[in-house]
Amino acid sequence: MLQAPFPWFGGKSRAAHLIWPRFGDVPNYVEPFAGSLAVLWSRPHVPKTETVNDLDCYVANFWRAVKFMPRAVAEHADWPVNEADLLARHEWLLQQTDFRQRMRTHPGYFDLQIAGWWVWGACCWIGSGWCAERGDGHPPEQLPHLGDAGMGIHRSKLPHLGDAGMGIHRSKLPHLGDAGRGSAIRDWLTALSERLRTVRVACGEWDRVLGPSVLDRHGVTAVLLDPPYSALEHSVEYSGAQADVAADVRVWAEQNGDNPNLRIALCGYDGEHELPEGWTCVDWKARGGYGSQSDGRGRDNADRERIWFSPHCLRVPHAKQRELLWA
Repeated sequence: MLQAPFPWFGGKSRAAHLIWPRFGDVPNYVEPFAGSLAVLWSRPHVPKTETVNDLDCYVANFWRAVKFMPRAVAEHADWPVNEADLLARHEWLLQQTDFRQRMRTHPGYFDLQIAGWWVWGACCWIGSGWCAERGDGHPPEQLPHLGDAGMGIHRSKLPHLGDAGMGIHRSKLPHLGDAGRGSAIRDWLTALSERLRTVRVACGEWDRVLGPSVLDRHGVTAVLLDPPYSALEHSVEYSGAQADVAADVRVWAEQNGDNPNLRIALCGYDGEHELPEGWTCVDWKARGGYGSQSDGRGRDNADRERIWFSPHCLRVPHAKQRELLWA
């Protein structure tokens, strides 16, 4: 199974097996908060029309670049862990204002060096803040992750937050044989490129890909809504300021839940969303992020993950997961 080559807080890889049976083999799939694309990688059907979007220019750029030139991205990403390089590249990436503007205005634009440097840094950096501007724009004091031999993009395990900082260079890569590390990275990104061949990658606000041109022209549409957790649950920066995007997404989901051509899944924490009659809530357990390595909040929140499915999602008979029916 394909996986993203970087760790991603809030990824839904462990929930994909709950989502796809309720979506079914839809002709159209839309993901407004792309992130690591964990659910898309787990799709069990032959892909049809698929559109993904992320407000983060670096995330969208990486997927665009990998789609068209995976081997070139791999060349830029293949670099050892170096603290000086990590901080210097972090500051340089933040200074690329023209890049961010072009990403949002030109749907075919991407930058190979930024894609490679960004994914390298995402795998070396531990905690939040990578390529996220804070205060006066200067990078925070941040050590690269050194707890697992400081392997940077070379990893010995699959990427998840519990082993963050080891990068995408692994001694064990999924379905890539025993090739050298550099060639293994190229093969991995090439496999992702093949899967992304027909995926449309947008970069902007989440609701830009939820208009009629995307939702109404391709038949039954599955929409995966995985917004940042509510501002009441987690401190999140979105659109350059604190904003409760989750609340806006919930309103959109509620307004469109009765549309028979839409199958909507809304992700969040227990108690974060209250949806009307006909929606189904399914609980699942996440890894827990960095907090799972201690007795912190991440471990507690791992048990609070929920997915709300709209009334026109498919019913799953004999589902093992406990379903709470809103009535």
